[in-house]
Amino acid sequence: MKYEFSDNMKNLKSSEIRELLKYAHVPGMISFGGGLPNPESFPTEELKSILDDIMENYASSALQYGETEGLSELKEQLAEYLKRDENINVKPENIMLTTGSQQALYALPIIFANPGDYVITEAPTYVGMLSSLNASQIKSVSVGLDDQGMIVSNLEERLKDLKSKGIKPRFIYTIPTFQNPAGYTMTLDRRKYLLELAEQYNVPIIEDNPYGDLRYSGQKIPTLKSLDKNDMVSYLGTFSKIMAPGLRTGFTVSQPEVLQEFDKLKQAMDLATNSLSQYIAYEYIRKGIIYRQIPKTIDLYRRKRDIMLEALDDEMEDATWSRPDGGMFLWVKLSKDIDALKMLKRAINNKIAYVTGSAFYHNEPELNTMRLNFTYSSDEDIKEGVKRLAKTIREEKQSL
Repeated sequence: MKYEFSDNMKNLKSSEIRELLKYAHVPGMISFGGGLPNPESFPTEELKSILDDIMENYASSALQYGETEGLSELKEQLAEYLKRDENINVKPENIMLTTGSQQALYALPIIFANPGDYVITEAPTYVGMLSSLNASQIKSVSVGLDDQGMIVSNLEERLKDLKSKGIKPRFIYTIPTFQNPAGYTMTLDRRKYLLELAEQYNVPIIEDNPYGDLRYSGQKIPTLKSLDKNDMVSYLGTFSKIMAPGLRTGFTVSQPEVLQEFDKLKQAMDLATNSLSQYIAYEYIRKGIIYRQIPKTIDLYRRKRDIMLEALDDEMEDATWSRPDGGMFLWVKLSKDIDALKMLKRAINNKIAYVTGSAFYHNEPELNTMRLNFTYSSDEDIKEGVKRLAKTIREEKQSL
């Protein structure tokens, strides 16, 4: 039989990052491509203990269907955690538990925008949001970054231009803290400016904060949500980077009217988030394990970040890169004559993989860019991988 597929599927393509993951298993390959937490950061023994307790005390509930909006006990713990960790004042009823934060990245564009509408994203930005926009046939206007995050003065120009054309963007999507892919962090002044513009133009903000707990240097900067006085911000978080990604537990903080719409859509998506994973997350916070585990993860990742930055300083020529205060990634800009996508085949032959920067743009990609992950590889592989990458770049320049 010859199958016929919907027009919607024509807008979708497989993520370059997903495709690169297969290279991680090639013998001898060093991959800086995936956004994978290091398995050393997984609290394995603690999770074993939690599972034993759940099977002893909550098995009938943890193995049963759950409520669409999520486990009430976990939402209560999350409200306390968000107050303590990010100074976000939120009630449990303002929290929706999700299947990873990617579920919210798919759902919120559908909730806020119609096909053909415009939204505003950073450039570059997270591929998961780009995939969601493509799936929903939503257009975007891009705002560039520098080492202080989104260039908010450029955002103001975009908003003015769109208004002059009679276009109201449906939301602004930002990863202000340890941005993926660039690693930059938006300054406090820019965050306040962003909120002022959102209020002036009446455009909601989606703040994605998967890496906020992973700070290795510098001073903590308040989240947009904690600064939000007018209910402009929907806030996304996840346990993937601070517990374990395989449990696929995330959460969204927003206003009741937004979560009511999310509830209806989620019923069509998965009915409810995995009950067992929610109970694990509940116990993870309730027992205080989260507060003991995050500092261990920070120590591990700080070391790996520093090793990669030192290796780049030693090995790389004719390139610049971000020096992130946290998160999992740094952003490399090569000389203008190098196309990182065309160079990828040479890199794979040299047993080194990265994600090309063009994957992170909806419009007008910078072809001479790449994203490097420093959390997953061993210390020695980070050093050797940077050497292979530098060798690849030299060979590519010689071939031009």
